[in-house]
Amino acid sequence: MSNDQQRDSFDASLRGTVLRPGDAEYDEARAVWNGMIDRRPSLIVRCAGVADVVRSVDYARESGLVVAVRGGGHNVAGTAVCDDGIVIDLSEMTGVRVDPDERTAWVEGGARWADVDHETQLFGLAAPGGVVSDTGVAGLTLGGGLGHLRRKHGLSCDNLRSVELVTAAGEVVTASRDENADLFWGLRGGGGNFGVVTGFEFELHPVGPEVAMCLVFYPAADIPDRLRDFREYARSAPDEVSALTFSGVLPDEELFGEAAATPKLGVLGCYAGPPEEGTEALAPLREFADPIADFSGVMPYVELQRLLDEDYPDGMRYYWKSLYLDGLSDDVIERLGYWTDAAPSPLSTVDVWHLGGAIADVGADESAFAGRGAPYLLGVEGNWEDPDADAENVAWVRDCIDDMRRFSDGTVYLNFPGFLEGGDELVRTTFGPAYERLVALKDEYDPTNLFRLNQNVAPSASR
Repeated sequence: MSNDQQRDSFDASLRGTVLRPGDAEYDEARAVWNGMIDRRPSLIVRCAGVADVVRSVDYARESGLVVAVRGGGHNVAGTAVCDDGIVIDLSEMTGVRVDPDERTAWVEGGARWADVDHETQLFGLAAPGGVVSDTGVAGLTLGGGLGHLRRKHGLSCDNLRSVELVTAAGEVVTASRDENADLFWGLRGGGGNFGVVTGFEFELHPVGPEVAMCLVFYPAADIPDRLRDFREYARSAPDEVSALTFSGVLPDEELFGEAAATPKLGVLGCYAGPPEEGTEALAPLREFADPIADFSGVMPYVELQRLLDEDYPDGMRYYWKSLYLDGLSDDVIERLGYWTDAAPSPLSTVDVWHLGGAIADVGADESAFAGRGAPYLLGVEGNWEDPDADAENVAWVRDCIDDMRRFSDGTVYLNFPGFLEGGDELVRTTFGPAYERLVALKDEYDPTNLFRLNQNVAPSASR
């Protein structure tokens, strides 16, 4: 069969749509959330179901094509699209089915957290997601999944009951604690290394419809004092509270008036419990000092999930990296203030996520996710609009991470990956003792490294 015949046969076998360069929707389909990413795949397959995913994997394997897998397209590194290869696009597969009696939800691989929240909140239930509702379920969950419910209900991956996966061999398998248990272990934090996830079954928790939340801003001149206040609060905060700080200029005149152009420290928190209890538990975060602005209160959970969406629009330029911190010492706090002041973009932030609680309750060997014992995560978000400013913004993020590495064991949150710098060494450091177990899984499910556009665990044969 000629290449043209093979291509025509593949196209005809699909229920979904195939787009190639020159097609009317091609440029729109190859665009992803991060405006820095500009890649041109040979074809994009908008899958209509699992059968289309299987046929796409088989075609890619047999044709020797590079494979990118698109769920929400929200990964900072732009791994949802590639040059010259095939994009297996699940963005049409967004179904969510809730069983309120069993408190579970079945979620297709292309869904975003807004899709999940829309269905689960009908029953006053939630699966722990992220903090931006436009984020894809698949990428966030496979990399761990930090969100507003993390300290009470754990990571997104901690709430998985089962996963449906298409392997590199084109086989459809189910992974759970009772079936393909080793694969299930690896999928919880091991990233997209083992195949294309077409469905997730989540455990749900009673959350909402309204929750107490905190969003308060303090002058950045007081960053050291406010971070020490935050450190003190975190020492005894109940697990129901998941809070983080973020510092930067954040130039919004409508929100901040005359303070719009000045640096500030924001504190964002959520209480996973009765709103009246949450208002009291979050109150100290609002009382560190006189705030510039305070938007705290009780709101629908779905609105909290959408609260930051407008701050991260499609097409802006993003470069984020992370480190798990050993603590929030005075030396760490001083450097966080320094790097906030050094940011070249007023849209960039230096973030500190309070961890612990349910995250640390899961044993280190119960999933592939790394960093369970860390008390804090440092996230450095380079956010800007001008392409001519790419170099200075990327350099700021890298320099900050290099400086802060002395306060860390070197492990990172793989959902804030930069552009996947660090390669095998970074992956080995992050996964630590779990690394060789992940290699064994890779050898079994993807021995030729078909799925390598990720925080890659290379199989034995390719090293």
